[in-house]
Amino acid sequence: MADPKGFLTHDRELPARRPVDVRIGDWREVYQDFSQDKLTKQAARCMDCGIPFCHNGCPLGNLIPEWNDLVHRTDWREAIERLHATNNFPEFTGRLCPAPCEAACVLGINSDPVAIKRVEVEIIDRAFTEGWVTPQPPKVKTGKKVAVVGSGPAGLAAAQQLTRAGHDVVVFERADRIGGLLRYGIPEFKMEKRHIERRLTQMRAEGTVFRTGVNVGVDITAAELREQFDAVVLSGGATQWRDLPVTGRELKGVYQAMEYLPLSNKVQEGDLDKSPISAEGKHVVVIGGGDTGADCIGTAIRQGAKSVTQLEIMPQPPANRPGNQPWPTFPMLFKMESAHEELADGGGERVYAVSTTAFVGDDDGNVRALRLVEVEGPQAGFKPVPGTEREIPAELITLSMGFLGPEKGDLLQDLAGEAGDGFYDARGNVARDKTYMSKVDGVFVAGDMGRGQSLIVWAIAEGRAAASGVDRFLTGETALPYPILPTARPLV
Repeated sequence: MADPKGFLTHDRELPARRPVDVRIGDWREVYQDFSQDKLTKQAARCMDCGIPFCHNGCPLGNLIPEWNDLVHRTDWREAIERLHATNNFPEFTGRLCPAPCEAACVLGINSDPVAIKRVEVEIIDRAFTEGWVTPQPPKVKTGKKVAVVGSGPAGLAAAQQLTRAGHDVVVFERADRIGGLLRYGIPEFKMEKRHIERRLTQMRAEGTVFRTGVNVGVDITAAELREQFDAVVLSGGATQWRDLPVTGRELKGVYQAMEYLPLSNKVQEGDLDKSPISAEGKHVVVIGGGDTGADCIGTAIRQGAKSVTQLEIMPQPPANRPGNQPWPTFPMLFKMESAHEELADGGGERVYAVSTTAFVGDDDGNVRALRLVEVEGPQAGFKPVPGTEREIPAELITLSMGFLGPEKGDLLQDLAGEAGDGFYDARGNVARDKTYMSKVDGVFVAGDMGRGQSLIVWAIAEGRAAASGVDRFLTGETALPYPILPTARPLV
């Protein structure tokens, strides 16, 4: 603990966002640079607690007090070593994770928590700048072959761990680029895709092979995959989206968020001059108040929407931790993300405790309006409030209401047929044992496909845990670390 009084002498501070009128004119990340002096003061606020609850708050078990202390001492080289000891991709989590570690920070009991996420991202960005992030190819090859299906954070983490353990790893991705939702679900203004590219450069140099445009289950069957590889890791995510089956759902202009957002990313990749689903000049309604909804807001504003309105069926969350969500649990609080700030600046609205009753179309089959009604809280079953019905203009609607589990396509159908009863758990995810292996021998499951819709930090933790299970399955032992928190559900 380099500064025993740091938490008493320094207030929490984060980097400023670029001015709204400037940043909505481009797609670059929204935050300005943060000086080293300010960052070391933020790291000095860490109290190096006797029991660091931030460890428990983080699914990866990140060694947070250790690298906070190292940053305060400006020992950046050792800081990245401690950070990489538990997290393969801190450049992703430092930008995208909602930071359950900060919610569990002991300082946060009666003060503002340590700016853990900001310290994390500054460590890894400096490490890349200084050239400290180098390939770590295996010293010994095992001769075993592993297929990883899906290239999101869970698949990438599993692949990197298994490659470094000496296995020949091939990552299959049905999209045209590697990254999963990191690539085509997260807008550029939240994470520029150069961060993915530089990590993929490292992984290729280590020996991981990537095959894009391959729809496993169709282009290569489950049986063929198992015949060609000694083990398989399923990390395709929970991509079966939740729909809204109300009157008018078939109208043109009503899209799932994951139909809308990837096209915008393809424009940034240079594949398209303009998105075929554009908000330009339109009244936009975003249904869903989570992070994906915020991504749709920021995207629509940058595309030049005439107006943007966000709808959420739940009541507005409190600004401060409520009594029924005590420390160190992760509280559901009112957030002002960069997209929400842009929404407010442009005169848009975030409307809570409302439910959509119908989409209204014009004579050409295009959506022109949305009907909604105010509802009571979840305790009342979202009962409509009489007399509160109204109609708002809507020419582009995005459904950002979360996901229901993995897609039950050819791949999972074939594996489920082989496994028999118990391939899925009670929630419809792929069941697995404590080693992350499914009911099919040699087929492992990591990330949202087994856990259900969750956080990027959980995906990386599960990828690392599944890699440990695969390595032990193939060699009888493993030196790969297993995350501190057990995350697998027992087989049904």
